Amino acid sequence: MLWIKSFHIIFVASWFAGLFYLPRIFVNLASVPEGSEAEEARLLLMARKLMRFTTLLMIPAVVLGLVLWLYYGIGLGPGNGWMHAKLTIVLLVLGYHHACGRLLRKFEARVNTRGHVWYRWFNEVPVVLLTIAVILVVVKPF
Repeated sequence: MLWIKSFHIIFVASWFAGLFYLPRIFVNLASVPEGSEAEEARLLLMARKLMRFTTLLMIPAVVLGLVLWLYYGIGLGPGNGWMHAKLTIVLLVLGYHHACGRLLRKFEARVNTRGHVWYRWFNEVPVVLLTIAVILVVVKPF
């Protein structure tokens, strides 16, 4: 079980690294001056590759988490309300990941309507979600 837990943590950390950086690329894309097509193309290429890589990291993170929960019983039973809260956070992170994909498609279609300040705030969401998830898992407050 410790091997599975270790790899789960590694994949979660790697997945979040992508979720931290991808919106930073969006900040830069939203700031590209009109007519800077080479810069836009370079940033879009970076965003596409990072989105693909981040998605590949998400899959084993989620699968290993499910194995720990359902096969090894971590968080099952009475007194494990923290796990319900953590699963809610996981669903929110999956939604955030999906939102990043939608935003990338908007940039690719050149229909982005949001400015760089909005993306700077959007970039803070995974930090908050990761903080809550770690506290839930380590402290197990309820």
